[in-house]
Amino acid sequence: MKIIVTGCKGQLGTEIIKQLREGRSEIGPIPEKLMNATVIPVDLPELDISNYKMVDDFIRRQRPDVIINCAAYTNVDGCEVNHDAAFKANALGPRNLAQAAEKTGARLVHVSTDYVFSGRENGGIAQDEATIPGPISAYGSTKLMGEKYVEQFCHRHFIVRTAWLYSYYGKNFVKTIVNAGRKFGKLEVVNDQCGNPTNAVDLAHELLQLCVTHEYGLYHCTGEGICSWYDFASEIIRLSGVDASVAPCTSEEYKAKHPESADRPKWSALDNRMLRCTVGNDVRDWKEALACFFAHWDGENGMKTN
Repeated sequence: MKIIVTGCKGQLGTEIIKQLREGRSEIGPIPEKLMNATVIPVDLPELDISNYKMVDDFIRRQRPDVIINCAAYTNVDGCEVNHDAAFKANALGPRNLAQAAEKTGARLVHVSTDYVFSGRENGGIAQDEATIPGPISAYGSTKLMGEKYVEQFCHRHFIVRTAWLYSYYGKNFVKTIVNAGRKFGKLEVVNDQCGNPTNAVDLAHELLQLCVTHEYGLYHCTGEGICSWYDFASEIIRLSGVDASVAPCTSEEYKAKHPESADRPKWSALDNRMLRCTVGNDVRDWKEALACFFAHWDGENGMKTN
């Protein structure tokens, strides 16, 4: 089997390639069909997914069985001021990959986000795949457009929404909190935005389980359990052993101090219903996955220890 992984230098792309290389994740083995797969990792500048001709030529030449799209413009605040760049990466890129996949018969796994939801009305219930989206930011809007393009142009698709992603690689909230705790000793984190912290190990594991099936459609894949950013940060500090305190604040208080920041949903908790009802939901509880992260992460260089 031949697999193209776009955005291979990012958190998720790096983890997927690692699991394909090692044949397993912390959760368990990858599917037998993926053992000894030919993996083609690509990123900028080799492949600009927003360039239709470049994508079309590359996919026609490689003729993969599976394309896993991890490429995106994920800077939520940056999307508010760089609308065209966000649209190219988050909407046009998936469209181009979807059209190329359809032409060559490849399966397309496209990663999306909880920020496609408004988070204004929730009733305390995690949102499953039947919940109607309503993004309130440029990031969420462009990611939703990408979903629509994938659904429209590629029949063999898996659209997988995730949230609050962190990993051993690259920049993420966990590392930011650890570093800020060491530097300042006192942190203030919003306590009225709730969602699901997700370890990239779990997401990569589920994507690889999905991509060898014909269970096409829309999925949610996040860590089990719901918390606020404040809860998440508090657990990060506790597990890291950093000598720092974490105090809660409201979204309004944060916005007053950072007026340039994008609006974020106050309730974006997702329910992995589709996974449970198809291939099975192996995603760990968010606290368990975070503890495992700290058990294996070398905070000095950010690499996973053996």
